[in-house]
Amino acid sequence: MIRGIMASSSGTSRSLLQRKMSRAQAIMLDLPNNGKATVDTEIVPSSLAPIAPILRVANEIEKDNPRVAHLCHVYAFKKAKEMDPTSSGRGVRQLKTYLANKIEDEKDELQLQRTDQIEIQSFYQEFYEKYIRRSQDTKKPEEMAKFYQIAMVLYDVLKNVVPSPAVDYKTNRYAEELKSKKEQYEHYNVLPLYSVGIKPAIMKLPEINAAFQTIRNVQNLPMPRAYVTFINDIFDWLSSLFGFQKGNVANQREHLILLLTNLDMRAKDHQSYYELDGITVKQLMDEIFENYISWCNYLHKKPHIRFDQDYAEQQIQLVYIALYLLIWGEASNIRFMPECICYIFHNMAKDVYETLSRKEHPVNSPNQTVAPNEEYFLRTIITPLYQVLFQEASKNKEGRASHSVWSNYDDINEFFWTEKCFRIHWHSVFEGYLSVDLAEGQLRKEILDQISSGKFHQKINFVEVRTFWQLFRSFHRMWIFFIMAFQAMLIVAWTPAIFDKDVLRRVLSIFITSAILNFLQVTVDTVLSFKAWRSFELSQTVRYLLKLVIAALWAVVLPVGYSSSMQYTAGFMESFNRWIGHFQNPSLYNILVLLYLVPDALAAALFFFPSLWDKMELLNWHIVNLVMWWAQPKVYVGRGMHGDIFSLLKYTMFWIILLIVKLAFSYYVEILPLVEPTKVIMGIHIENYLLPELVPGATHKIGVIVAIWGPTVLVYFMDAQIWYAIFSALLGGILGVFRHLGEIRTLSMLRIRFQSMPSAFSYRFVPSSSQDTKLKHMQDRSSKPKNNPNFSQMWNEFIHSMRMEDLISNREKDFLLLPHFSGDDSAAQWPLFLLASKIPAALNMAKDFKGKHSELVKMIKSDDYMHSAITECYETLNHLIDGLLEDEADKKTIKKINDHIEMSIREKKFPEKFKMSGLPLLGVKLDKFLYILMTDCEDDGVCKAQITKALQSIMDTIQHDVMVDSQRVLEGVQEPGHSAQHQKEKQSFEKINFHNTEVKFGREKVKRLHLLLTVKESAENVPQNLEARRRITFFANSIFMSMPRAPKVSDMHSFSVLIPYYKEEVIFSDEELNKETEDGISILFYLRKIYPDEWTNFQERLNKNDKEEICKWASYRGQTLARSVRGMMYYRNALELQCSVEFNDNAVFNEDYTRMQALPDLKFSFVVSCQIYGALKSSDDPRDQSRQKDIQKLMLMYPSLRVAYIDEREETVNGKPRKVYYSVLIKGGEKFDDYEREIYRIKLPGPIKIGEGKPENQNHAIIFTRGEALQTIDMNQDNYFEEAFKMRNILEEFKHSYHGHQKPTILGLREHIFTGSVSSLAWFMSNQENSFVTIGQRCLASPLRVRFHYGHPDIFDRIFHITRGGISKASKTINLSEDIFAGFNSTLRGGYVTHHDYIQVGKGRDVGMNQISFFEAKVANGNGEQTLSRDVYRLGHWFDFYRMLSFYFTTVGFYFNSMVTVLTVYVFLYGRFYMVMSGLERDILNSPSIHQSKALETALVSQSVFQMGMLLMLPMVMETCLEKGFRKALGDFIIMQLQLAPVFFTFQLGTKAHYFGRTILHGGSKYRATGRGFVVFHAKFSENYRQYSRSHFVKGLELGILLVLYEVYGGSYHSSNLYLFITFSMWFLVVSWLFAPFIFNPSGFDWQKTVDDWTDWKRWMGIHGGIGIQPDKSWESWWEEEQDHLKYTTTLGMVLEVVLALRFFVYQYGIVYHLDIAHHSKSFLVYGFSWAIIVVAVVVLKMVSVGRQFFVGDLHLLFRMLKAFLSIALLAIPIVLFKVYGLNVSDLFAAILALTPTGWGLLLIGQAFRPFLEKLCWDSIKEVARAYDYMMGLLLFTPIAILSWFPFVSELQTRLLFNQAFSRGLQISMILSGKKDK
Repeated sequence: MIRGIMASSSGTSRSLLQRKMSRAQAIMLDLPNNGKATVDTEIVPSSLAPIAPILRVANEIEKDNPRVAHLCHVYAFKKAKEMDPTSSGRGVRQLKTYLANKIEDEKDELQLQRTDQIEIQSFYQEFYEKYIRRSQDTKKPEEMAKFYQIAMVLYDVLKNVVPSPAVDYKTNRYAEELKSKKEQYEHYNVLPLYSVGIKPAIMKLPEINAAFQTIRNVQNLPMPRAYVTFINDIFDWLSSLFGFQKGNVANQREHLILLLTNLDMRAKDHQSYYELDGITVKQLMDEIFENYISWCNYLHKKPHIRFDQDYAEQQIQLVYIALYLLIWGEASNIRFMPECICYIFHNMAKDVYETLSRKEHPVNSPNQTVAPNEEYFLRTIITPLYQVLFQEASKNKEGRASHSVWSNYDDINEFFWTEKCFRIHWHSVFEGYLSVDLAEGQLRKEILDQISSGKFHQKINFVEVRTFWQLFRSFHRMWIFFIMAFQAMLIVAWTPAIFDKDVLRRVLSIFITSAILNFLQVTVDTVLSFKAWRSFELSQTVRYLLKLVIAALWAVVLPVGYSSSMQYTAGFMESFNRWIGHFQNPSLYNILVLLYLVPDALAAALFFFPSLWDKMELLNWHIVNLVMWWAQPKVYVGRGMHGDIFSLLKYTMFWIILLIVKLAFSYYVEILPLVEPTKVIMGIHIENYLLPELVPGATHKIGVIVAIWGPTVLVYFMDAQIWYAIFSALLGGILGVFRHLGEIRTLSMLRIRFQSMPSAFSYRFVPSSSQDTKLKHMQDRSSKPKNNPNFSQMWNEFIHSMRMEDLISNREKDFLLLPHFSGDDSAAQWPLFLLASKIPAALNMAKDFKGKHSELVKMIKSDDYMHSAITECYETLNHLIDGLLEDEADKKTIKKINDHIEMSIREKKFPEKFKMSGLPLLGVKLDKFLYILMTDCEDDGVCKAQITKALQSIMDTIQHDVMVDSQRVLEGVQEPGHSAQHQKEKQSFEKINFHNTEVKFGREKVKRLHLLLTVKESAENVPQNLEARRRITFFANSIFMSMPRAPKVSDMHSFSVLIPYYKEEVIFSDEELNKETEDGISILFYLRKIYPDEWTNFQERLNKNDKEEICKWASYRGQTLARSVRGMMYYRNALELQCSVEFNDNAVFNEDYTRMQALPDLKFSFVVSCQIYGALKSSDDPRDQSRQKDIQKLMLMYPSLRVAYIDEREETVNGKPRKVYYSVLIKGGEKFDDYEREIYRIKLPGPIKIGEGKPENQNHAIIFTRGEALQTIDMNQDNYFEEAFKMRNILEEFKHSYHGHQKPTILGLREHIFTGSVSSLAWFMSNQENSFVTIGQRCLASPLRVRFHYGHPDIFDRIFHITRGGISKASKTINLSEDIFAGFNSTLRGGYVTHHDYIQVGKGRDVGMNQISFFEAKVANGNGEQTLSRDVYRLGHWFDFYRMLSFYFTTVGFYFNSMVTVLTVYVFLYGRFYMVMSGLERDILNSPSIHQSKALETALVSQSVFQMGMLLMLPMVMETCLEKGFRKALGDFIIMQLQLAPVFFTFQLGTKAHYFGRTILHGGSKYRATGRGFVVFHAKFSENYRQYSRSHFVKGLELGILLVLYEVYGGSYHSSNLYLFITFSMWFLVVSWLFAPFIFNPSGFDWQKTVDDWTDWKRWMGIHGGIGIQPDKSWESWWEEEQDHLKYTTTLGMVLEVVLALRFFVYQYGIVYHLDIAHHSKSFLVYGFSWAIIVVAVVVLKMVSVGRQFFVGDLHLLFRMLKAFLSIALLAIPIVLFKVYGLNVSDLFAAILALTPTGWGLLLIGQAFRPFLEKLCWDSIKEVARAYDYMMGLLLFTPIAILSWFPFVSELQTRLLFNQAFSRGLQISMILSGKKDK
């Protein structure tokens, strides 16, 4: 029977499941997941979940007792019928059929008897006694939990078979014992608190037991009389009061115990520890309730954390902490609303206090009719709140609806910032527990009544409106400043003399501009907030109105005052003096300006006292609130963000210098050069205006001025972004230098600094309690290097980890390892890569040495590593030979030689007493000797003989070839009592102690010694792998960087790692790895060619063809979950090593051994949030099943890994199926089985995904994390052992105060992009990302103080964030970039974000062009949504001016300026187009004053330079220079230019501009999965066209047409060189946008690929769309999808779309008047005639289309005649125009250029008005669109096809794309061509 219980049953073919139901809703339990065990349980539908364990047990026991297994099947069938008698649930009927057939089959096979009752009772009792009773002291808790589960199922089956009276006493007693001890047989997470079985080491810690006993203190607490379960601790007591779920209680119980233990463990004497410190509980309470106390103070409510004198204070503190954790743990999506949780806690804490003060449990009250069950809290509190959220979220229409029509998480949370929340009636437990019927909907209705008013929906405090005015609304101070500065500079530049008497007066007019702009800002703010007015308090409404009135008043008063002051005509100095000091007769305007500046002056005064400002904002005194009322609206967040004066001065100086440089440049380069030409243009008389005058007599110079100044103004507002890039790059580089970055960047630098690494390592990583540690460190650095066992152990583990990752070979590992030190080693020993070739070099040097002893010593000591190698070789040889020899005479001989050597060295006569020329021969003999020792020999006798012979040969060489006077030195060496004749007959070195343990275990030393002696080549290239080199040099460099000292493991912060997973790859399967693409390339083949050295190392390490290991090897080189999990588990490996080092030398062995085992579990936990794990198990898709099994493998591989998922089940309620959702935590099994175990199960109020998926995935799993810190890791990240070793150090940063009183709440970590080593695109993306995550964030954190949370290696202060909304935000669409909102939220709530360069985490990035574009589009969409968000608005308003500038230019400003850069090109070209077509440019440039000075053209050059934006690459160059050296940076920069990096970045500029602008105008943001796969394969032309048609190709063709027209109609009077210089950047942009996807497309110019692409393109264009037809299959489906954003846009968005489309009509308007057929006419009839041609063409096409439909059958001949007539007419009309009206060929081409954009404009307008045109002419519009796409595709395809004719083009492209691969010698051509090794 043991075999049946302890192992799963034998495998069964899947053919048994021919009748198997669909697995769509099936579930599996935590029992064996292989063989027949899977067959039954995998077909159980979720609505019949309780049946799964019955079938599992049947499979477990079938071999040992098939009859009992049959009874289990019968019971399962009976229960299925009882649970769903009508078989209405999905899959129920199939299960019943399957069970019925199985039961019948078993009846035929088994000869069933009537003794079943006796047999099953006997089996049950036997099982209980053997596996329950006797195993409690021998089995682990996990095993006991499994046995309990089997026993409970067997008892249920027994009750079904045996009537109650027939059950014997013994069976009943066993069942009762099991039932009473149910909690003792459950699976646990970290702490098996109540479990039976062998306790793990962590339960032996006194701190754990003290914390456990503390929460078990329920003395004096009022107990329920009617409560059925024994109350073990305060969690059970609270559950009896409020009805919390069992899984939640168990989870939070462990959570609190671990928190208390970790806090209490620090700086304590573990030897005398006996109880929990009260200060620990107070500290934890302060941290958890800091936000709650602040919320109460904000609302002027007294906190309900009150204490009764009859209870111990610590006990009640823990009750309140436990209550908060229980609320938070069961709150589900409500966790995103921290103040809502505060509100819930506020009311429940009141009930707790009343219970304590009354000393009576509410259940005992006479008016109670029901008692709370374990779902009472969920049903009465959480579910109603969730339903409010769900109802609001359903209004967003999957993110397509306007934000203003529904309330998001922030809206509902901010409702609890107002006193209105207390109007909601809170049902106290003393009013009576609610029944099920009353619980549903009561709280929900009251909340909905409060947040909505009648039929009007209201937003709370803020409205997210789609408009670009949001940028002005949020950052109005910046815009006002730049506009005022521009106005002042323009006034000064316009005036010939700066000291003119009117200059100052005119400059003072900027305050009028300020007043008008302030009025505009207040108006915009008021209008955009209109839908939130109903939620405003009266004071807030009054503030808005008062601000509007006062702003309007100033906008009127200041202009009036300015006009009245114009009567003063005094000179400049008099005006200046009167302005400064003479107020006897001040002008009205001066007084008004002074009054206007009073608020700004007060704000400026407070600016220099940030601490005072913080206190004023945080104080909730009414008088302070009244003072602050005008400055900012009263909201809960955003108070106290100003920091200290030192930080303020740093970023203020940064921006003052930057603004001075920016404004000076703008003045002298952009504004001043245009002033003079503008004056000249205004004085020129325009005579030849070529276009009709729309307004007769109007001047046309205004249009010229706008055309000239428009691009300049845009560049003026945009170029601050470029100046920021320059300054931040320079400052980031300087900061990096001061942080010692790049000091060790090559292996040669590593060799120089390696000797000082052990002492630096000890100072950083070895905890010490002595106060003079730093002094000791300095002494160690200055003294002679010593052996450091701690460093050696860590370094070797680091090297071993790289070997297991196959980054290095076995030989390289031997070169890199440090020797294991013994206490007797006198000299420092170094890795062989430092000592390689030193001994052969010394021998070679000695061979010809003729000098003195001092010269020899000097030569040897000149190279420290040579001296170390010689010393080590000498001492190791002595030690080795001494261990081999048994004969005393032999030992004396060796000792004589050693003494002679040492004496000769002391006497400085070594060259005189030894023959130097004989040393090389000695080296050869030693080589042979060591080789014998390394060789495995089966026969000991043979080995001893070989060793003896080798030693004799060595001794002979020493005596005759090395020693000068060997006879004299060795005389007298003989054994006592033996004659000389006997000594002569006896051979030396015969007695060899070959089994000496020191020899046996000294194999590594022998191998090292052999390498020392024999390796002649230098080890400068060890390791050869570039990644291994990078990791070694970075780690070595980081040791010397400034970082906190590592504490003891017991004193470190505890932390968790959380990875959200959706449906990415886990581990590549063998099938996936070997599946070939259409080019014949498999993933495995690709990886082998990309990583050839690592593949070779892998084969060397494995030495066999193991498919499973090959799959792992490949997975660790992709962006897979397996790679991320392996990397994060290095944290545990590092902790285990640190514990072994820390407790190695301590005296009390048992206790220290316990701590060494327990601390890794105590300090580290790891959760993967795989929300769809349950769906993967029940899926029919083989890939989903494979992913589930792979995740299971990871749990088995890493026992400390936990997986959290959402379990969706069907429950039958009143005969109807209903979906129920659970949050479940599981873990892997132990050695005795291989399947996951359920730890906690917490019921949810509904599906968690009502907003953005990723943050809600994180949110559901965050309750299962532990510790004080939480590291968020993404699915495409990796980690390294050496970096994990620094975790103790980085966590110490939480203790350090920054900027006065602030401690960090988010620790920013740098990333290493590991996907940039092959293609040029991957390299470009890697460099871009690397500069952002290093130099960019370094500068953001300090001095700018605007670093937020940009990615997932950051470490959160977990307690801070779980009490303030979590680690991300999840509102649909608005929080698309969920990461950065965590940083926004943390900053707004008083947190502080840092950045640290001494630790890094690996990160993968997209490597293909389309992948990268998807990523850039996603980020641009996210920034567009950020622009609309309340977080950006509040930070923009409440940061001081300079910090606000930092915030703008590093977030949404970057994307807005990218769009402005593109807009500048449009404005420039359309302005020049207008000037050319109107003839104004010709007249102006031909004017003598303009023509001679060339000032106009020269001034426009600056615009072109800035449009290129090349300076944005400076951060990449600076970071490369810092970390890799100037030469490397320069080389990389040049190579990037040669590889067309500017083309790539220019193309991505278009991506950012398009998606950012479209998001703000129309919305449509969505998460875009990039795939994260291996992309070096060819993308089809149709795929590129689909992705880039509207974002790049259309715009590129538009700009190209403008440039062509500018050249054609203006080229005759342009200076060619200047024209090319001005328009070069624009042509560059056009070419980049049109052809970059094909340039960077592998095999993009291969002829065969081109032919295939054309075939695929035609097929795609011709297939009709329809329901179910995907966009990649049909042009029609794609075209419909491209217009989705217009379906849900606002009316304003539709209007703007039409307005933007009108620009396409100007081509026709301008060109038709330049046609020769127009004969220079300016009549509007010419333009009208051109429209008539368009109408005629449309009518003709419509006639043909209609005729094709109606003229069929008998009228077919008539239709053919109609077509013939139209053809003749269309042919005759051009002939007549040619002959009669002078039409020529150039006119035809010009007409095409004129009418084609017009048609496109009409098409865009038609798409915008689709609701009105869909039934009228939509098919015609669709066909016109198809024709345009055909034309655009043909235009793009033609040059590709032409270039594909030439083979060298394809070869050149391949070289450009894969230069990095070629430089590494990779066979990229084989990958592209599909050629495999045979």
